[in-house]
Amino acid sequence: MRALAAEPDPPTTVRNPDEAVRQHVADSLSGLELEEVRSAKAIVDIGAGAGFPGLVLAAALPRARVDLVEATRRKVEVIERLARAAALANARAIATRAEEWGAAAGHESYDLVTARALAPLGVLVEYAAPLLVEGGTLVAWKGARDERDERGGAAAAQQLGFEPAGVVRVEPFEGARNRHLHAFRKISPTPPGFPRRPGMASKRPLA
Repeated sequence: MRALAAEPDPPTTVRNPDEAVRQHVADSLSGLELEEVRSAKAIVDIGAGAGFPGLVLAAALPRARVDLVEATRRKVEVIERLARAAALANARAIATRAEEWGAAAGHESYDLVTARALAPLGVLVEYAAPLLVEGGTLVAWKGARDERDERGGAAAAQQLGFEPAGVVRVEPFEGARNRHLHAFRKISPTPPGFPRRPGMASKRPLA
């Protein structure tokens, strides 16, 4: 958190160490409510931004390998500096898009995909599908529940070989409101044609 506060142009508006512990660290640690997160050995955090929850999970799960995929080079460089400051040898920042990584070295390489406040659930399921092994899980950090978003996630899951695995309300710090973890489990192979070209998941969502 001290390293984040020292960044001249961090990719987050929450940089005061005390507030960042609540909004970033505690929120990231709320993922440990799920056994799928606690037991993960190979994790990819997509759209990693400033490095949350990926860096925090790397600290909490030192035996896990954590890749943080982020398309913006400036954010990747911040993640790399924060990882060095925290001596997180099991964390690696990768400058690419989730779709590109899913079609390359990241294909079926992970048992857990994480995403925090990144995109609609249907889009996240599509991003996660090529990255996960069968039996792997997507966990999405979200705010207030949205029936339309959840329907979209369920529809995409059905098309891409996933099943909804539950929604868990979390309270990472006292007074936290409207915070939920959405889990989807991959139960069959990813259909041919995925991942689609970068940007297609959000421009032409499946649901």
